[in-house]
Amino acid sequence: MYGLSLGESDEDEEFSADSGWIPWFCGLKGHELFAEVEEDYVRDNFNLYGLRQRFKFYDHALEMILSSEAPDDDDLADNEFLEIYRDASDLYSLIHARYIVSPRGLQAMREKYLKGTFGTCPRIHCDRQHVLPMGLSEDLRAAQVKIFCPKCEQAYACKSKHKELDGACFGMSFPQIFLQSYPSLVPPDPPRPFIPRIFGFKLHKQKSLIAFKLEQEQSPSPAQATTEVGGTSGSHAAGNGGNGGASSTRSVLMTSPQ
Repeated sequence: MYGLSLGESDEDEEFSADSGWIPWFCGLKGHELFAEVEEDYVRDNFNLYGLRQRFKFYDHALEMILSSEAPDDDDLADNEFLEIYRDASDLYSLIHARYIVSPRGLQAMREKYLKGTFGTCPRIHCDRQHVLPMGLSEDLRAAQVKIFCPKCEQAYACKSKHKELDGACFGMSFPQIFLQSYPSLVPPDPPRPFIPRIFGFKLHKQKSLIAFKLEQEQSPSPAQATTEVGGTSGSHAAGNGGNGGASSTRSVLMTSPQ
């Protein structure tokens, strides 16, 4: 994310000198996962709470983010400028993580999700399900960005062109907030489990994690089974007096998991 030049911007996008820092930054190669944070959101101090003390050049970095001019090659060759640019990149990353869980930010990320900008699940049986970016930590430089599949509910490493992005740019909660905000985008069908075979024959008692999870979701839990048995025995106890109470207790004990 550092030491970039104008030549590394996305070839499909054209940026003029007055396009602004935010569109320029989001248009850099490898930054396709970023949404353009609205300037009004950045100018609202409420949205920046707690960030000032984390940056040495906070004021200059914020000014750079809100600049109406994109940096040129001379700027990016200046060491003093690059120091502020590093803080501006990190500051924008943390602001971005907050913005994408706001109503306007969720809408911007929804458009990218529907277009498949974030990519598809690498798991074959998810049938190219669109994925969402996420972090494994809220802290910068703790972990690189990952992708989350809404179908198999697993996290995977990103493609090589995005692997240098910091996971804190998106935060740990974004996929869950996104899917709760847009329930119609939650895949309606469960993922197809992989069935291990040898020469076409299924392996006895060999199940994938997803197959095991699906069976667990479809079968009643031990607590539910105990409650059902206890309720049935309780009804018999009401008709058989004290002996029924002992019978009910035995039934519950017998059905309790060992």
